[in-house]
Amino acid sequence: MSSVSESSFRSSSVCLITPGARRATLRTDDGLPIEAVYEPCTTGADAGDAGPAIVVAHGFTGSLDRPAVRRAARVFAQRAAVITFSFRGHGGSGGRSTVGDREVLDLAAAVAWARSLGHRRVVTVGFSMGGSVVLRHGALYTAPGTSPDTAQPSPPVPARRERIEAHADAVVAVSAPARWYYRGTAPMRRLHWVVTRPTGRLVGRYALRTRIDRKEWDPVPLSPVEAVPLIAPAPLLIVHGDQDPYFPLDHPRMLADAAQGGAELWLRRGMGHAENAADESLLTRIADWAVAE
Repeated sequence: MSSVSESSFRSSSVCLITPGARRATLRTDDGLPIEAVYEPCTTGADAGDAGPAIVVAHGFTGSLDRPAVRRAARVFAQRAAVITFSFRGHGGSGGRSTVGDREVLDLAAAVAWARSLGHRRVVTVGFSMGGSVVLRHGALYTAPGTSPDTAQPSPPVPARRERIEAHADAVVAVSAPARWYYRGTAPMRRLHWVVTRPTGRLVGRYALRTRIDRKEWDPVPLSPVEAVPLIAPAPLLIVHGDQDPYFPLDHPRMLADAAQGGAELWLRRGMGHAENAADESLLTRIADWAVAE
């Protein structure tokens, strides 16, 4: 599935102060190096590496060393081991961002690493773009014997997998979009300019530290709302703020409806967008949900 080499990242400023923490370079199925950090549970609840692990998928223009991601990792580590990583085109990882398409391969490599370290329960928690990725990953990578008879996603992203090392046992999507090409808010119109225009991609590279692929999606990947029904029987949690400036409340409601009763929906009063808006109380509540069997 993926190769792992432990090393220090030249471009990462992550301070590993937790005993037993380690860095690694993961290799995706399409050959890209992905920077990742593993931190054991700070309470010792996962002694022997047999306990749960949470894999954190950041939002667009984020990385594993951004303060909001480190805050989430610190809170989650009170309940479980935590893996953070930088998506392709972000931080010290290779390649260019495809804004939610091939990023499922990056997440799969991180989940596989968690299982290789002995964790039997792995939960993915994604924010914004990362939220769309955990939904698609949950649909594409399933536990043995759980795949429904559904249409295959478009190549070159791998078809549905029954590989125990790459699937998530539960999925949490925070501030995730329900559908592609949404331009209904000013922040999303600005984001589309960054992604689709040459000048915008220059801004992305030098101002936002995000390298964006110039190629358009061809074919268009499975959308988040199309992915949601394929995640069952894995538990699904959808979290969204009522003050989200990017995606209004019809997005989480559409996702929850698509689950047909198979998802919990938390609408947070006063919350904005993604990891930057997730306070410690919400992160703790998400972690408690994630480790509950």
